[in-house]
Amino acid sequence: MGTVIQYTQGSKAERTQRWGRTQRAKQLDGYRDLQAQGVSQRQAAKVLDVPRTTLQAWRAWQDSLDACPRVVQFFDSVPGLAFLHRLVMALHVVFVEIGACGIRLVCLFLQMTGLNRFVGASYGTQQQVNRRVEEAIVAYRRDESLRLAHEMPPKDITLTQDETFTGGLCLVGMDPVSNSIFLEQVAQARAQDTWQALLEQALSGLNCRVIQSTSDEAPGLLAYVEQHLRAHHSPDLFHVQQELSKAVTAPLAVKQRAAAKAVAQAEETRKRVHERLANANGEPAKRGPGRPPKTTPGLEQAPQDMASAQHEHQRLTEQRALVTQSIRGLSHAYHFVDLERGVRRNGKLIAGDIQQHIDTIRIMAQQEGLSETCLERIKKAERVVPKMQATIEFVSGYVRQQVRQLDLAQPASLRHACPSYSLVLPRARGRNPDSAPGGTAACTGRTPAHSTL
Repeated sequence: MGTVIQYTQGSKAERTQRWGRTQRAKQLDGYRDLQAQGVSQRQAAKVLDVPRTTLQAWRAWQDSLDACPRVVQFFDSVPGLAFLHRLVMALHVVFVEIGACGIRLVCLFLQMTGLNRFVGASYGTQQQVNRRVEEAIVAYRRDESLRLAHEMPPKDITLTQDETFTGGLCLVGMDPVSNSIFLEQVAQARAQDTWQALLEQALSGLNCRVIQSTSDEAPGLLAYVEQHLRAHHSPDLFHVQQELSKAVTAPLAVKQRAAAKAVAQAEETRKRVHERLANANGEPAKRGPGRPPKTTPGLEQAPQDMASAQHEHQRLTEQRALVTQSIRGLSHAYHFVDLERGVRRNGKLIAGDIQQHIDTIRIMAQQEGLSETCLERIKKAERVVPKMQATIEFVSGYVRQQVRQLDLAQPASLRHACPSYSLVLPRARGRNPDSAPGGTAACTGRTPAHSTL
């Protein structure tokens, strides 16, 4: 982004001096002030201690730009250069880091606005800028975490964990309430020892205690939570729903598409029958020797085939809708507050509702004659139901413990206060508990609905 200006006179050290953009902007501001006072260019060069040929080169560069002279003068001033720097930084933060639009769109923005006359707009140049921005973000997070950790009050947190494989294995751990990412680290393995080493370093210095962990049923994660964190493990609702979707919804979708194709074929056959009868005008068509044509259904058979295909397609559509409704019903059932009545529910009742949804899905799978692999997936999802019941009991016990510590005068009112808080919190965060399964879940499908407690 800087322009290299070499002296044409003086010592070798002077001739190799580099003028930064800020230095040049300050010198040009001073030169314009002296020029307004009637000082000649030669005298201004002596006052500013800048070679006259350097001033001339700077002026020639400004004149060569295909832009309004006032715009050029602004961006070559100290305030204009500071604004340009802030604008480019904001583009990278908003476009690349927050919006994930990519560096090429930053380059396109600079070109379309004409700012490429004042700042490098090539991909390589902006890639270097983006690297510095990301390094500054990482440094800021590190410094702020150290500063705020000393003032952090004691806090119990839920830790959500998972692995991603974009560009290699990456272990991720975050707090679903604050959306604070404690860990986002590339790793060679996902064993319990690896999780322990990385999260111990990530949580060091923070005045927090992990009382609950939410993840899938990966053996390494389960062993880490049990042996190292010694916290309660909550099943990940998303993976339960995903297994059921793969087991039933996907196969039903294949059958539904096949039924839709059969409807289209039946409609085409019905049209051909009507066309053949219309062209024949009631007389049989004369044919020469050769293979006879394919027999087509009669005028009565074609509508029957059409109706049968439509009925099968409609039936599969309704079955798939019922399965989808049952899968979504899991997220509403897995909540220790009844979203319809606003009252607390116990773990056995919740587990019964979840089991009922799974039984409904299994019956539909058996009726459709799905494979053993599909039924095994249903069993895999069903195995975590006792853990889901234990999670609700854990949350209820934790709530009772926290309420007991408050030593309130009217504990009976908490029968309504806790459910009300659970239902109001999603709306305060811009969510609708009726449309977002899980109600207070910070990340529906990734964490259970109680993670905000």
